[in-house]
Amino acid sequence: MACSRWKICMLATVGLMSIFCAQVCFGETDPRDILAINSLYAALGYPPLPGWLVSGGDPCAEGWQGVQCVNSNITGIILNGANLGGELGENLGAFVSIIQIDLSNNHIGGHIPSILPVTIKSLMLSGNQLSGNIPETLSTLGQMTDLSLNNNNLTGEIPDSFQQLTPLTNLDLSANNLSGPLPPSMAKLSSITTLHLQDNHLIGVLDVLQDLPLISLDVENNLFSGPIPSKLMAIPNFRSTGNPFNTTIIPSPSVVSPSPSSFGPKPPEIGPGLQVFGDPPPEPPHSTGKSKSLLSNKYVWVGIGGFLILIVLAVGLCFCMPKCCKAKSIVKVSKSEQVKKSMPKDIKPSELRENDIGNKDSLAMSSIKGEKSETNSKSKDDHVIDMTKVNTRPLTTPPILPQPSRVIVKPTAAPTSTSRRTLRTVNSAKFFSIASLQEYTNSFSQENLVGYGMLATVYRAELPSGKLLAIKKLDDATSRKWTDERFIELVSNVSKLRNANIVGLEGYCVEHGQKLFVYEYCENGTLHEALHLNDEIHEKLSWNARVNVALQVAKALEYLHEVCEPPVVHHNLKSMNILFDNDLNARVSDCGLAPLLPSSHVSELQSSGYGAPELELGSYTYQSDVYSFGVIMLELFTGRKAFDSSRTRGEQFLVRWAISRLHDIEALSRMVDPSLRAACSTKSLSRFADIISLCVQHEPEFRPPMSEIVQSLLHMIQRSP
Repeated sequence: MACSRWKICMLATVGLMSIFCAQVCFGETDPRDILAINSLYAALGYPPLPGWLVSGGDPCAEGWQGVQCVNSNITGIILNGANLGGELGENLGAFVSIIQIDLSNNHIGGHIPSILPVTIKSLMLSGNQLSGNIPETLSTLGQMTDLSLNNNNLTGEIPDSFQQLTPLTNLDLSANNLSGPLPPSMAKLSSITTLHLQDNHLIGVLDVLQDLPLISLDVENNLFSGPIPSKLMAIPNFRSTGNPFNTTIIPSPSVVSPSPSSFGPKPPEIGPGLQVFGDPPPEPPHSTGKSKSLLSNKYVWVGIGGFLILIVLAVGLCFCMPKCCKAKSIVKVSKSEQVKKSMPKDIKPSELRENDIGNKDSLAMSSIKGEKSETNSKSKDDHVIDMTKVNTRPLTTPPILPQPSRVIVKPTAAPTSTSRRTLRTVNSAKFFSIASLQEYTNSFSQENLVGYGMLATVYRAELPSGKLLAIKKLDDATSRKWTDERFIELVSNVSKLRNANIVGLEGYCVEHGQKLFVYEYCENGTLHEALHLNDEIHEKLSWNARVNVALQVAKALEYLHEVCEPPVVHHNLKSMNILFDNDLNARVSDCGLAPLLPSSHVSELQSSGYGAPELELGSYTYQSDVYSFGVIMLELFTGRKAFDSSRTRGEQFLVRWAISRLHDIEALSRMVDPSLRAACSTKSLSRFADIISLCVQHEPEFRPPMSEIVQSLLHMIQRSP
């Protein structure tokens, strides 16, 4: 009896526990994923991430920042540029179904865990402080399509672990300290289209890459040698400078080019049994007199040709030397005489400022910097410059340089050769020295810090005249990717973008390894701040003001897409990149900076709610900008964020929540920003919603061009009371 009672109690207890567990576990995050994300949070040093807990919690149901889920499994962690530190820990491989990890552009140190999730497809760890070797366990990641480990401190050789990574499409290992040759298993990457290996210490030859379906290959600034395989030269975007490649053309084995002994030792001859250096080879035992005659005739003709070449060279030297000597004798004039000749007659030499004199000769002096010129052996009183090495223009004509905006460069801190070249090249943007920008920003102090972006840190600068500027200082990871020449070319392109609705580029700086943009300063912050953070500006954003903001942004995109030649696609349009000037006019920033964006920006754009559906397929066109513009219009309409992790799952992504409500008049009145409900008509809301629905259509070809959107907004403003 007692035994049966005990059994009944046990069954009841088990039943109650099953019911309780079913109630608690239904819809919750997989416990294994909870343990894995708790472990990652601890390894990162418990950064202040909204929703994240030290232990336990429900990441999927509670909407932790940057966490993406499908049903009860974590499928993505997107925390790009979140100012994370710490390390990755050793339990990253414990996630059950994760397919995307993007922790790029943070400050994460330590090494890459040896055990990684086998389900991972996209692993983005670029722009951190990771060290150590790349783990050989990469071979277990057979589903991975994207791997970015660039701009870290990784060392050692690239592991020979690519045999099973046939789906891999994009691989970026650039800007590390990797060494050794390329592993043979790289030849198995049958799907790879983008491979970046630049700025390492890699050695050997590139033969292993020659049969890959590459579209973009960058191996600059390594120690690769040997001839470049001809197949690689056909890659559309191939960069190879900064390597000791052997570009000698090797003659065919069947051709032997004799060289007469009268001109020195014989060059190497290719072919079996042929002598390389030394005496001429002995005659074959069965050679005929005719063959001897032919060989001797060849030597005679080569000798005659060499003699004729010597005569031509001698005549050329005799012809050129008198002219060179005459030219040199004409232009060798003392510095004091040059200054006197260039002065107006009514000005005394003593009235000239020292800087004025120095400016006339700065171009000449910079061109012969580092050479042993005759001036080094002369005294200061007899300072002679050999102008044949510099320029044949008269000294009375100043060098053609754009005027730096009242930036005085001291002789001890003269611009580098690259800076001097840019001064002559970038005519539409002013050159600022590092010293001047430090002065204007109080050495880039915290009180002048405006904010952090994906690519750069922005500071406020004040010129002596009182004018305010915004200094966009590229981070080290981005700067290392760009040579001075490429950066200058980008500056030149950006400086051409001139429109009332675009934040204009005022100048630039490229000195001492630093690369900075100097922009107009918009002191009323961003649209994101106005809508979600700054109550004072928010109150000023009436319905009519918001429609006008949409029109100004639309005009900026119309200019980029349809006026510029070639067209410019923004690639990163969001409310944080729309600034307000003193009169609360909207200005689009970061125009033309798409080439600077890392490959991870696409996933960041999607996770933030601005990314068009086609971005998942790797396609980004001007229609993708139109989609992002539609999201911004939705923000203006509703006052909500494009992505808000604090809301319930069905309302986190603004477009998904709003798309079905845009054609419902009653729903529109409930959707509109509560601060505007009494200030706008139903008809005006409906017209605005119609434009939004066109912009955020799933198929890009159905989205209208920006010129049509501009006309629709203008028509709406004209009809408004």
